[in-house]
Amino acid sequence: MTFWQKTLGGLNFPYYIRHFLFGLIFFAVLFGGMVWNNEFASTQNKIFTTIILVILQILYPYSRFVYESVMNYIFGDNVFFVNALLMLSTKLITMMLCWCFAIFIAPIGLAYLYFHYTKQEKISDNPQ
Repeated sequence: MTFWQKTLGGLNFPYYIRHFLFGLIFFAVLFGGMVWNNEFASTQNKIFTTIILVILQILYPYSRFVYESVMNYIFGDNVFFVNALLMLSTKLITMMLCWCFAIFIAPIGLAYLYFHYTKQEKISDNPQ
């Protein structure tokens, strides 16, 4: 496996697509508000903002992977019964935070995927 297959290709395709589509909600809102409807911004600023938004959108599924892995480690298989409105609002806030900070959180997930697949590759190359 190459470096790119171990990192960017490390998540399940359906998992990546699912979170990518959820991330499009934030992308569309911010793109519409910061780029499309901002007549005061220069073309250079609009291009820069668009590039940053695209990078955040691409990295969001990896950021969400890190968040869900940490939460799974903390909570395990426990089930909590809470108000649906509280749960949905909490979910939306965590999704928004993961999307906004994806550029900082996703490298942790990418590094984990790289080391995980490198370890799996070594195990499969050297069966005992």
